[in-house]
Amino acid sequence: MTPVDRTYRAVNALGRVALRALDARVHVSGAENLPSSGPVVLAANHVSYLDFIMIEKAAVERGRYVRFLTRHDVWRPGPLAWAMDRMGHVPVDRSVPAAAYLHARRHLRAGEAVGLFPEAGISYSYTVRAMMPGAVALARETGAPLLPVAIWGSQRIYSVGVPEPPPDLTRGRRVDVVFGDPYPVAPGADLITETQRLGHTLTTMLERLQTGPVHQPRPGEVATWHPAHLGGHAPTRAVAAEYDLLPSSAVAPTWGPPTA
Repeated sequence: MTPVDRTYRAVNALGRVALRALDARVHVSGAENLPSSGPVVLAANHVSYLDFIMIEKAAVERGRYVRFLTRHDVWRPGPLAWAMDRMGHVPVDRSVPAAAYLHARRHLRAGEAVGLFPEAGISYSYTVRAMMPGAVALARETGAPLLPVAIWGSQRIYSVGVPEPPPDLTRGRRVDVVFGDPYPVAPGADLITETQRLGHTLTTMLERLQTGPVHQPRPGEVATWHPAHLGGHAPTRAVAAEYDLLPSSAVAPTWGPPTA
């Protein structure tokens, strides 16, 4: 095991301690779809500040150390920045995104697993919002398979809101992580078309979780953590658009509920 991966395991162990303290019940399915070796691009929906912890936990149990693309402001001077570097994560500065792309490409060419949240932020509506084409572009250029990942339940622990709520330390929350079927992106594939394909795939996977019996609001509950089009009280897509700040290069949804 490399020093990088030893650091990764140590930090991941701290995350598991926190999950045990919360008695968070992380259910993983489709883990066999994550290749045990070789390059792969993980593309996940984003509903919580804790999503990367849940996905890392599932991947490490599979023997993979995912190098996540993460907002550059996490790299403030201090122990967190040191740990992020030691784990091989990639800072993303939206003003110069090419640097992150090249860094992620080097990881893939070295046989690593790279993780992205193509929505480039947490979705206020808890639907798959507009997505950046970077995940598809990396898969297309490197030949690494694209692996869609759906996560649901973590938004009940710590997520966005208007106003943003504090973390909910209620014990026993269930979180589902689903690894879908990996697929190749052809060298000549159109980035917008393939990003739309990814958006539809993630939406299908996510709504399968959201409509499952274990994730339903109680009768009469004001469920701000559940999407409006499925009977919850989260902001609709139209309302969420006021808060979902995205670069102009994001691919608009052709998936999920209407925005109006």
